[in-house]
Order: sequence, then C-alpha cells, then structure tokens
Amino acid sequence: MPPDTARLAGQLAPASTVLLTVECQRGVVGPDSALPELAAVARASGALTNIARLVAAAHDAGVQVLHAVAERRPDGRGASRNARLFKAAERLPVQQVTGSTAVRIADPIPVSPDDLVVRRLHGLSPIAGTDVDALLRNFGCRTLVVTGVSANVAIPNAVFDAVNLGYTAVVPADAIAGVPADYTPAMVRNTLALVATVTTTDDVLTSWKRPHRGR
Repeated sequence: MPPDTARLAGQLAPASTVLLTVECQRGVVGPDSALPELAAVARASGALTNIARLVAAAHDAGVQVLHAVAERRPDGRGASRNARLFKAAERLPVQQVTGSTAVRIADPIPVSPDDLVVRRLHGLSPIAGTDVDALLRNFGCRTLVVTGVSANVAIPNAVFDAVNLGYTAVVPADAIAGVPADYTPAMVRNTLALVATVTTTDDVLTSWKRPHRGR
C-alpha cells in the first residue's frame, strides 16, 4: 500500500472516525434554498452527490455521522447579529426556522436512525459553541471528516476548530462547495491543505471498504 494511502487508511479507521455534514439542509442546498447560487454550485459540482455517497458508505462501515444544522427561532432570540452575514440572512426570503422543512437534511443525503443532528442558533461554526466536541469525545473520535457548505465560512471554521481541539481533520475536496465555484479549490489549496488531510470522496470510500480491526 503506498504511504499516502496507508496514512489515510490509518486516519479513517471507522472506530475512531466521525463524518460531519455541514449545513446540508433543504433551506441551504435544496431546490428552495435561501442561497440559490450556493445550492446550484453544490449540485452542479457534484459535492452534494458525493456527500450522499460518503454518508451512505459511513453507514455501511459503521462510521458515526453527525449532521450540523444552522437554524433560528421564529422570534430570532439568541441569533447572532454582530456581522454583515447575519444581518443579510435575516432578510433572505427563506428562513432556517426551527422545525421547518428548511432545516431538514436535503436529498439525496440518507439519514440513519443512528445519525445525530446538532443544531445551532448562533455563530459561524458548526463546532464552537455546540455539542459537537463533547459528542466527538464520547464517540472516541480522533479523525473528523468534514463535508458540506460553505467553503467560504462554515467549512474552514469547522476545520480550524477541529484542529484546535486536537482532532485530525480530513477534507474530501469534492464534497465541499462555496461561491463562486472557483473559490473552493483556491481555498483548499492555500488554506485547508495547510491544516487538514485533503483527499477525494473515492479515496475515503476505498479506505472504508478495506477491512479494519473492530469497531
């Protein structure tokens, strides 16, 4: 086995790996998205399909899946308002309201009864200020596979937080998306590659198909 392949396989051992999907909800990447440009890129690039493939493979391999969802209360209580992004989100025609269809996981991503959904009402990160870190530690996680949107904000936040908390971050570059479309590869090359293992969906799937000790 080539060194890079062996290293990735070691990082992705199912018993110590968790797959995180970030904001893969109907109101973000679905057909009725509040952010149609981002949703279009996520679909046209194949990122959403690759996320679905990764989630399905994680289920088969016994890898725990967490879905990080951004939402807001109908009255907006607790929502962040200290950045232009938050103020712009308040004016969008589709709101990510708790309990609405907008915050359900988007097709074609499969959701298993064993998956956990972590919801946040504030901030930019799916990890900081949420239950994700505690859950990862309770699962015995050492490697976090980060997928989803957007490569502009939430994905780099997740990767940086994971690394700062001591996890190994693995990013399948074809399973994340941002806008404009050509921003994502530049951000991966110049930023995420410095702190995470950058790979592909196919390489992760190949690793999870290999025999591993225990679960």
